[in-house]
Amino acid sequence: MSASLTKFPDDFVWGASTSSYQIEGASDIDGKGPSIWDLFCESKGQIWRGQHGKIACDHYHRFKEDVALMSQMGLKAYRFSLSWPRILPMGTGKVNMAGIHYYNTLIDELLENDIEPWVTLFHWDFPYELLQRGGWLNRSSPKWFEEYTSVVVKNFSDRVSKWMTINEPQCFIGLGHLNGKHAPGLRLSLCEGLRAGHHALLAHGRSVQVIREHAKSKATVGWSPSGSVYRPISKALKDVNVAREATFAIYPDNTWNTRWWADPVILGQYPDEGLKVYGDAAPRGTKAEMALIHQPIDFYGCNIFEAPSVKMSPEGRPVAVELTEGEAISLYEWTLNPDALYWGPRFIYEHYKLPIVITENGCSMLDQVSLDGAIHDSNRKDFIVRNLLSLNRAMDEGVEVKGYFHWSLLDNFEWTEGFKHRYGLVFVDFQTQARIMKDSAFAYHEIISSNGECLRKYTHTHEEPVPYVVKEAQRYIENNIIETFNVKTIAAHLNCHPDYLSRCFKKHTGSSLSSHIRSIRLEHARNMLRDPNILIGYVADSCGFSDRIHFTKVFRKTMGMTPGQFQRQFRTRDSSADSPDKEFSKNPRLLN
Repeated sequence: MSASLTKFPDDFVWGASTSSYQIEGASDIDGKGPSIWDLFCESKGQIWRGQHGKIACDHYHRFKEDVALMSQMGLKAYRFSLSWPRILPMGTGKVNMAGIHYYNTLIDELLENDIEPWVTLFHWDFPYELLQRGGWLNRSSPKWFEEYTSVVVKNFSDRVSKWMTINEPQCFIGLGHLNGKHAPGLRLSLCEGLRAGHHALLAHGRSVQVIREHAKSKATVGWSPSGSVYRPISKALKDVNVAREATFAIYPDNTWNTRWWADPVILGQYPDEGLKVYGDAAPRGTKAEMALIHQPIDFYGCNIFEAPSVKMSPEGRPVAVELTEGEAISLYEWTLNPDALYWGPRFIYEHYKLPIVITENGCSMLDQVSLDGAIHDSNRKDFIVRNLLSLNRAMDEGVEVKGYFHWSLLDNFEWTEGFKHRYGLVFVDFQTQARIMKDSAFAYHEIISSNGECLRKYTHTHEEPVPYVVKEAQRYIENNIIETFNVKTIAAHLNCHPDYLSRCFKKHTGSSLSSHIRSIRLEHARNMLRDPNILIGYVADSCGFSDRIHFTKVFRKTMGMTPGQFQRQFRTRDSSADSPDKEFSKNPRLLN
């Protein structure tokens, strides 16, 4: 095992991401103007089962509850987007002070909980009033975005220093303006679509200029594009080379690629391959325009969910490799192979030489509330661990990665897929708006609190087996959890010195033995407290704590709430089961 394996930098940023339309709700109150997604969702047949984001997760009214959950998870940062029409209802002109107040209070709440706000200016909810004026096709759209950025920077930059301009132009141009599957549902020609994309890139450049010139605190600026990343089917050099080629290739008749969008921003010019592939449809940016797009940025935000595999064809070109029978996939039918977070960051860092921040990475699963009241999303836990190990491997080989934001904090409105997909670390019952932290949230908490070192317990091979004393210590803890014991007790049982046992355990698991004992006791306590009728004193005794007071202190310090507050969540859900809607409330359904 490499000496630096799973050792993340001390200043590594651990966070989670969301976007405004997907979680906020409150779509038409407190002066907010309509967005293109508000209107798109009203069009028949556009969204799965006719669903919409009018309420979504009701984060607008419940953000304090959600920030408390972030704090319990131990998040160091929260990436969220601002709703442009909530701040400027007409897209330009008069500022909606209620929108400013909402984001001010959210930012303040985050800072009070030691969570750093990372703000994305545009995550697809374009003001409908500006669409009526041509939207991104209008030559004035970069100026509109500049005005919007100015309002945001004026009001929030005294407390916000981390900024992202636009999120995934490949999506809001390709899906929203070319094939019509996303808002605003346009089916433009390739020429018109690329022109709209050119204006979005100019908007990015103007936005960076405004942030650099007017921010009240030292600004760190990036952007967050999507794009295709591919992984080689084998470690053979030929397959690695074609995977790199596929990652940076530009394909005709669509905008789903990396270089067409990233090269102008980072290198100052459209790629020659793109100009050749798109031909007469490609916009011919002037020198002044390309210079405007090419503003210095501090990091490259990577939204990576999967990396399909490729191999070299007989002609020496990349060719897609079909999913193998039984290969692990998400509900979206995307491959869950964790090498996405090795090859994607590696290829992008090698090409653009910018620090990487993983701004989105997650998976959609069929999560549901189990009979014990918990959400046992073991596949998501496994996804997080495997992906972070892959990311760490890339970092170990020299890729500069500054942070990781899991997608998503909450189950939310997944665009045209409605509420079909659940990406969250936190389960949301869209009928009652009740939140439940999933098992993956507790696993992520352990990863964050150990700065990734706890991942070591997943890295052993047959060549480096887990030592006997480590395995026996883990077995002893599980079998004797009801008893009061400590490191010395276990060491005496194993007939070894406590210091030796502690060193060995730390080396091979990444966490101290005393921390592991505490985490296992608390895990058992959480499971017991999901019974709304159980006595807290009995839980303390059954989980090996010396007394209820000590148990309460440890639980509160770790969970951010007392055992009673934790249990109260389940008492509320249990009491609702006695209502006429018993089955309805106990079986979360999707919002229609």
